[in-house]
Amino acid sequence: MSDKNIQILRMTYLRGPSIWTYQPVIEALIDIGELEDFPSNTLPGFNDRLKSWLPEMIEHRCTPGVRGGFFQRLDNGTWAGHILEHVTLELQTRAGMPMGFGKAREAGPRGVYKVIVRTDHEEVGKFALLAARELILAAIHNTAFDVPGTISQLTDMVDSLWIGPSTASIVKASLDRRIPFIRLNAGNLVQLGYGINQRRIWTAETDSTSAIAEGISKDKDLTKKLLAMCGVPVPEGQVVASAAAAWVAAQDLGLPVCVKPSDGNRARGVSLELHSQTDIEAAYDIALKQGSEVIVERFIRGAEHRLLVVGDRVVAASRGETASVIGDGKHTVRELVALQINSDPRRGSDGNLPLESVRLRGNSPEVLELARQGLTPDCVPDATREVLVKRTGNMTMDVTDNVHPDVAAQAALAARVVGLDIAGVDLVAQDISKPLKAQGGAIVEVNAGPSLLMHLNPASGKAQQVGEAIAQHLFPNNEAGRIPVVGLMGHSDTTGPAKLIAWLLHLKGLQTGLACACGLFLGNRRLQKKSAMDWDTAQRLLINRAAQAAVIESSVRHLLTEGLPYDRCQVGLVTSMPPAEGLQDLYIHSDDQMPGFVRTQIDVVLPTGAAVLNAQDAQVVALAQYSDGEVIYYAQDEHNPTLRAHRAENGKVVFARQDQVIWAQGTQETEIFSLAASTTSKMLKAHHLSRDDLLAAASAAWALDISKDLIRAGVKSFGQSPTAH
Repeated sequence: MSDKNIQILRMTYLRGPSIWTYQPVIEALIDIGELEDFPSNTLPGFNDRLKSWLPEMIEHRCTPGVRGGFFQRLDNGTWAGHILEHVTLELQTRAGMPMGFGKAREAGPRGVYKVIVRTDHEEVGKFALLAARELILAAIHNTAFDVPGTISQLTDMVDSLWIGPSTASIVKASLDRRIPFIRLNAGNLVQLGYGINQRRIWTAETDSTSAIAEGISKDKDLTKKLLAMCGVPVPEGQVVASAAAAWVAAQDLGLPVCVKPSDGNRARGVSLELHSQTDIEAAYDIALKQGSEVIVERFIRGAEHRLLVVGDRVVAASRGETASVIGDGKHTVRELVALQINSDPRRGSDGNLPLESVRLRGNSPEVLELARQGLTPDCVPDATREVLVKRTGNMTMDVTDNVHPDVAAQAALAARVVGLDIAGVDLVAQDISKPLKAQGGAIVEVNAGPSLLMHLNPASGKAQQVGEAIAQHLFPNNEAGRIPVVGLMGHSDTTGPAKLIAWLLHLKGLQTGLACACGLFLGNRRLQKKSAMDWDTAQRLLINRAAQAAVIESSVRHLLTEGLPYDRCQVGLVTSMPPAEGLQDLYIHSDDQMPGFVRTQIDVVLPTGAAVLNAQDAQVVALAQYSDGEVIYYAQDEHNPTLRAHRAENGKVVFARQDQVIWAQGTQETEIFSLAASTTSKMLKAHHLSRDDLLAAASAAWALDISKDLIRAGVKSFGQSPTAH
């Protein structure tokens, strides 16, 4: 056996913005050892095996920037770290979590690399990277590797660990609008935005979806009564308590009828167009197994439709179709269902697919449907005979553009009557492009938490941007759900300014959270005494609905091992360039490396925000180029060259002149407070603050639109709250 190997020395999950990207990544430290001397084009048969196992990697453009670019790199010779990056990304993509960002960089010692790959889940990303290593080694040594099995296992992980496709569509639409998101549990509970301005979703339910409205929607009989009171067309029906009562009700209503559970979902237990007593009584038993009560309704002729209402409008509509098989004189109905219906990749039983698999068992509606045609699941239909198997639950065709305005208005009214902000309205109509009453159509159900899959991935027609519609509903008028976030980084000199900035925001009237080296605070309450600079603790502020602003102190170590706990900030403050000392375990050996890391604090400044930089540190000054927002420099000496040049260009600067702290922009100057005042001197001494700390805080306050009078009051009163202790 060859010694060619890839050792994974460490894997780090960076959950927030890092030196690599704004999004979560796995950073793997690897040692390729002997493979440093063997690029891909020197490994016999390796490239051919890798391409045959993962032919879809032809889509990887890599450095050439063209389709097949990565394969070109393989043919020309590339190294194991780079290959590991691409294979990891491809495995995630094949498993249903498409990822496109990756890097491979030398870490210092020969053969040691950092491999960075995007992932939306730590466990999935790490599994994919380990599997990619095994696949590459198998290709190198010409041994067997189960690619389909590995992808299947990874797919199961994605399905069970990551958010579902409906939730994912809303999250993606929100991220496209630069609205941050935080996953709150292992399922589909997601927070969009921060603090007091956040919204929460659970698939297609929101924090505005009341329990009362959801309860009403589950009670189909109550829903119909409320809709009928408001003039919405609904089918006549009766709740029944026995199979015999179901037959009596059917005769009262007039045949044919529909029998369904009063609180079912996804068309489970629904039997349609029933004419005989036998069928109706059998349908009662089927429906009862899916709900607590059974409803018998007048059958409405037409096709079933699902209209998605978001806010006060219909944003998508799908039409259902029946599911049938064609006999061939050889296979049973059960076998034909497997071959002709369940083979559809859009069908499944995990709830994440738009269509459910058809199950022929017991006395299901499908078996009942077959019985009405004189068949059983194990019958062999004659060749060319069409056998109807399933009438409901097959929403496959997008008809959004065909919905008549009156139909849309009735659906939106139905959602409002029930009280749902997002609803799936089921109706039956022969022609969705015509008003309901004229054709005898009716709304049959209003559902909370509707699936979005049928609209995102229809069998025919165009996909609808339902995630965007929901994001717009949650955050109208281009709102981003943000609160002011101040991020600070430096060399052990950021805690004082962080506490003072939090105090000033508190005086401004904002319930302000503070995560710093001396603890976690919210307003006047100290929530934690130990350091709160780690990712999990700092994020508690952003999750807290009471938080109206947040001040978060970070360090380079936390940046390199966890990432920043927020995606973007209103103010990014760098007080000084920290040294590399103490970071050797992270393969950081030179002070020259530090600006490349600290720049992340400025990279995340919002376009509407500001970078606050110490003009007395040349390396800090150089970070200004990375700010998407404005730049405010501060220094004790107004003659500092950086201040003078920036002010000459009408930039904002803060300095001290004869002990007076001054804001200046162009020729305009504003005196803020005196450094020589006794109250200021006492405050500096009592809290171990420097003059630079006050200048930094005054600069951040300017960026946060805190008035000079409030700053003066804040400097005098600093220390009167537990926040400052």
